[in-house]
Amino acid sequence: MSLTQLSLFEPSPALPEGFVYRAELVSPEEENELIGHLAGLEFREFEFHGYFGKRRTISFGLHYDFTRHSVQPAAKIPGFLLPLRGRAAGFAGLAAAALEHALVIEYMPGAGIGWHRDRSIFGDVIGISFAAPCRFRLRHRTETGWQRAAVMLEPRSAYLLRGPARSEWQHSIPPGEHLRYSVTFRSLAARGPAARGAATPTTVMIAASATKPASA
Repeated sequence: MSLTQLSLFEPSPALPEGFVYRAELVSPEEENELIGHLAGLEFREFEFHGYFGKRRTISFGLHYDFTRHSVQPAAKIPGFLLPLRGRAAGFAGLAAAALEHALVIEYMPGAGIGWHRDRSIFGDVIGISFAAPCRFRLRHRTETGWQRAAVMLEPRSAYLLRGPARSEWQHSIPPGEHLRYSVTFRSLAARGPAARGAATPTTVMIAASATKPASA
């Protein structure tokens, strides 16, 4: 039975407050050009206290040091990512300069990312997907267990984590079958309110309540 058929009989799990999704943040032509640049980056295997993940990453602007539990300077955000940063900032209602951290992740087939919340030193989180779709899962602990939701992130789409979706909910991505890239821009929590150019994201996006969630 398809998701559409299931939705006729079962209510879709509600997405958390502060989660916003927008399809087609960039065009297919822009995506192809960006993928060409991303494929040429010098990725490294993700390492966390001696554990190596299947995904490969590279940071620009800032880098989070898991040993020092702090952000450190990283290589300057490359020019080919600056228009995408501007598009992401406009989507989120932020000044482009507020997005000081850019994290690029290469997900080879079989790679995913476990349950986590982004470090509290960061503020808003904007992620953009390329090359393949993925299932973006969210969960929130309640007195009786876990409240869960999920949404499909299509290629060229963007999501925003802000408010409860950012601070109270965890998220994860299960292993995928195809190569996928993501570019995540983050503001710093200490500078977020002062740098924010607008209180809410721009009106050209699809609010969380209007997305089609996947099964959690």
